[in-house]
Amino acid sequence: MKNTPSKYYLTAKKFWKTVVDIETDADPAALHQQIEIHKKLLNVFQAGNYFYFVFNMYSGETDLMSPSVTTMLGYEPEEMSISFLMDCIHPDDKPYFLNFEHKVVEFFKGLPFEKIHCYKVQYDFRIKAKDGRYVRLLHQAVQIDFDEQNFYRTLCLETDISHIKPEGMPCFSIIGLDGEPSYYNIQDAQVFTKSFDRFTKQERVILKGVVEGKSSKMLADELCISLNTVNVHRKNILRKAEVNTPLELVTKAIGEGWI
Repeated sequence: MKNTPSKYYLTAKKFWKTVVDIETDADPAALHQQIEIHKKLLNVFQAGNYFYFVFNMYSGETDLMSPSVTTMLGYEPEEMSISFLMDCIHPDDKPYFLNFEHKVVEFFKGLPFEKIHCYKVQYDFRIKAKDGRYVRLLHQAVQIDFDEQNFYRTLCLETDISHIKPEGMPCFSIIGLDGEPSYYNIQDAQVFTKSFDRFTKQERVILKGVVEGKSSKMLADELCISLNTVNVHRKNILRKAEVNTPLELVTKAIGEGWI
């Protein structure tokens, strides 16, 4: 679907163009290989449907859109230009989206080259589906094509979390990987203030499993630890999260951007 780019989209495109000076062609085979590698990192919420796309920073458009967008939102892949996607965002969430994208660009511009692959971005917003209802998406993104001067392509995965976070303001976090610091629930007054993880590395793995709906037995088998150890971790996680039930934990983990 062709549409006239909005001022809102053009403003975002100005942010994106500050991190790329040239356009490069995408090798489809290499692109799909990168997608499969990084989907394992991004797809942490099995409880919801998702679609993904590869975003081209130079053009401000997609190089690839997964067919599952039709199942989730009702639109055909060829309809889902970035401009169209942004036009479908809930009016109340558009300022958040624009602000979050600006912060993402500024953050990655300030990273050393060797640290770029150590971070993923996540935030949520509501988008109107083809049938008129609003779906809350958890947007997760990692850089998959970059060099020391340019960010060329980003892999973005959009998960339906409407059933987990039916209301509330959008939340923005930057998650550090491989021991790098994380920045949770970033607000204007505390941009990029480091958060000390309240959970240990093992607890974060367990928390991820709880959000995915896995039982203690499944987690014990996957992690090759005892069922009792998993249950102890789960009790500690509930205590540290200051919640009483797994459902409350999942809701808070989404709302606080812990995953």
